[in-house]
Amino acid sequence: MLVFLIPIKSSKVATSWTELSKLFERCLRSVCNQTSSEFQVIVVCHERPEISFYHPQVHYIEVDFPIPDSTLPEKMKDKRKKLAVGLLAARELQPTHIMPVDADDCISKRLARYVAESPQSNGWYIDIGYEYQEGSNKIMLRKETFYKLCGTCNIINYRLFSLPDKVLRDEPLTGFDHFLEGHPRAKGDLAARGTPIEPLPFPGAIYVRDQIGESTCMQEPLVAAFKRNPKQALRGIKKTLLAPFIQRKLTDEIRAEFNLYPLDNYSQLEKKYI
Repeated sequence: MLVFLIPIKSSKVATSWTELSKLFERCLRSVCNQTSSEFQVIVVCHERPEISFYHPQVHYIEVDFPIPDSTLPEKMKDKRKKLAVGLLAARELQPTHIMPVDADDCISKRLARYVAESPQSNGWYIDIGYEYQEGSNKIMLRKETFYKLCGTCNIINYRLFSLPDKVLRDEPLTGFDHFLEGHPRAKGDLAARGTPIEPLPFPGAIYVRDQIGESTCMQEPLVAAFKRNPKQALRGIKKTLLAPFIQRKLTDEIRAEFNLYPLDNYSQLEKKYI
């Protein structure tokens, strides 16, 4: 069974709690739109987002960790601790695999069934995926290295995680896998351990670039991003310039598979894509 883990930032550091809640609700509907019932969802948050969607396989854990400051490293520490809390809680559900999901992304409805067919597999990384600018009628297919772009990219066998005994409110997290704070590292780290994960053979997720920049990494100023990783920042600028030339039409088939409905027109399109 596949367990999805969704960490959510606090309303106190959200650019817009209303918009974040809309993005999360779409993400959650996408996650729960699986063609197999062999999944559970754990959401770890300071406060529950304001949504109308309910599903019996969704479980919320509310934490009282200190609110992180505005820097990317502190926000990532908060995310890492929430993922660790979710991983420890998942033990009771006896999962075969875990998939961390960023709260604004959408995923393929085929994932739970695919995982259920290979319960002993070490797992998969998403090499092929889509990139989407919120509100657009176009979408971009990333044919390789999607896992370097998006945090919603790894499906890992639960037995491969290194976990602390507990997560303390006011103490730094210790005894964790480094790829909890750096999703591109999972592929290399697990291969180095002799437990490699495989590329998923189909597009597994949509990386959503929302208009208000709720994504933690998108909130990082360009200057700070350049100082942290100049090559990555330059690749991002190049990709933005080339995007109009490599995008394709966002079809009804893609919308249906990933449950990607327009946030500003949900009421009219709910029945069509869900």
